[in-house]
Amino acid sequence: MLLAVLIANSEGNILVERFNGVPPEERLHWRSFLVKLGAENLRAIRNEELLVACHKSIHVVYSLLGDVGIFVVGRDEYDELALAEAINVIIKAVKNVCGKPPTERRFLDKYGRICLCIDEILWKGLLENTEVDRIKRLIKLKAPSEF
Repeated sequence: MLLAVLIANSEGNILVERFNGVPPEERLHWRSFLVKLGAENLRAIRNEELLVACHKSIHVVYSLLGDVGIFVVGRDEYDELALAEAINVIIKAVKNVCGKPPTERRFLDKYGRICLCIDEILWKGLLENTEVDRIKRLIKLKAPSEF
């Protein structure tokens, strides 16, 4: 199950978060852990380079895209490889919406469409759509008969 998707800026402010199957009392812990993890490691990497962290059965894959850090957390069947696929789809979708690796301002300008993309990619903790072209069609908010 995909437990969380979190996108934060370079100062550690959370821009987007989606939790699945994580109790509300544990969410603050996850937020602070992922932001701290990103602060320590994301400064020295290139855009779209993937980093992996693991503790017991919980896996974290995270990356830098422009000025934002993207974190994906999973367990059970969502190991490092499945999370890498999920984060790559998210990265492609965000780049598609923003037109290039986003600055924080561009990210916030396109916030609604990015949230729609994430909602189309993930559904109740499962990776649902992985094709960027399909995601692009789905976020146009047209009736299914108009495709």
